[in-house]
Amino acid sequence: MLDKPAGLARGQLPSAVLITDRAGLAADADGGGETAAAELPELFRRHHAELLRLAVLIVRDQPTAEDVVQDVFTRLHARGHRAGDLNESLVYLRAAVLNGCRSVLRRQALGSRLGSIRSWPYPRPMTRSAEQEVIRAEDRDEVLRALAKLPARRREVLVLRYYLNLSEAEIAATLGISAGTVKSTAARGLAALARLLKEES
Repeated sequence: MLDKPAGLARGQLPSAVLITDRAGLAADADGGGETAAAELPELFRRHHAELLRLAVLIVRDQPTAEDVVQDVFTRLHARGHRAGDLNESLVYLRAAVLNGCRSVLRRQALGSRLGSIRSWPYPRPMTRSAEQEVIRAEDRDEVLRALAKLPARRREVLVLRYYLNLSEAEIAATLGISAGTVKSTAARGLAALARLLKEES
């Protein structure tokens, strides 16, 4: 698990951000532009669920995914979020979440080699009804098992494309690769996923 500031619950934005949010809004009452302090809570409200879903699909453990996302927002606040960065913030957040997930998976792999941790569980149900969960559970678990067997880059591209519905350009910006590489990686990933699902069926 990632370290969290003491007393901060998962899914909660650091109180300092909320305090500066109110101060920033007051400071802008004279007609100035949005302050950085006002933007960060808005980014959290708008994109926390999407980023959490991304992390869950990569690390396959919801509490750990929550820690990854919260750590990203905490570090963004600590570094000072500049107002001029608003258009690039979501790209940064997605990339930072993916980097956090990669760090978690590296630690998991190392721990597995040392025999110090057990296999991690699949993500707990998000916000589906019990009936929907029963209907979709078998297919979902089969796809998740196959997805977990793909190389990291292919898995990331497929998650961003088909679970978060990002465009090729958005994925390219998030991963720091070209749109052509995104397209070819997605094609290879889908082909490999299809083979794995056929083997399991």
